[in-house]
Amino acid sequence: MDAMDWELLRELQDNARLSFNELSRRVHLSPPAVAERVRRLEESGVITGYHAVVDPARAGWDVSAFVQLTCYGPSCVLRDPDVATWPEIREIHRVTGDVCSILKIAVPSMAAFESLIDRLAAYGKPSSTMIFSSPVTSRPVTAVPPATDRPAADRPAADRPATDRR
Repeated sequence: MDAMDWELLRELQDNARLSFNELSRRVHLSPPAVAERVRRLEESGVITGYHAVVDPARAGWDVSAFVQLTCYGPSCVLRDPDVATWPEIREIHRVTGDVCSILKIAVPSMAAFESLIDRLAAYGKPSSTMIFSSPVTSRPVTAVPPATDRPAADRPAADRPATDRR
């Protein structure tokens, strides 16, 4: 990916409804060139879809939380594809540490939350953290900074000064 691809991604992440004509005006390329680059980004899997951003609370899903599940073996929530279809489940993440997964959920009420926790308990031990607010939600993906812009500890050993190598 080159700088122009990142410029297109920046614009599309800001407003995916831009027409190719408007997008071409903003990035200073012809509409056919923009269309071809966007098509390549889609085909390569960099762009995976276009979505409306919906506020769950304003849509009636007033209670949001993260639920950590400690489960292992055949009864693990990660082994049941049906869980991903439950309307309350917003995201499922397989993680390291003391738990095997973290689920982001949204429900219309505390009674619905209690019911969901009871259903999830069949898969393992749930532990929840309520979400009061989300000052930062979906941030745009940007180009990875060059190694020289990253802290020394984050750079490969070959890119660090000799005094920093461990």
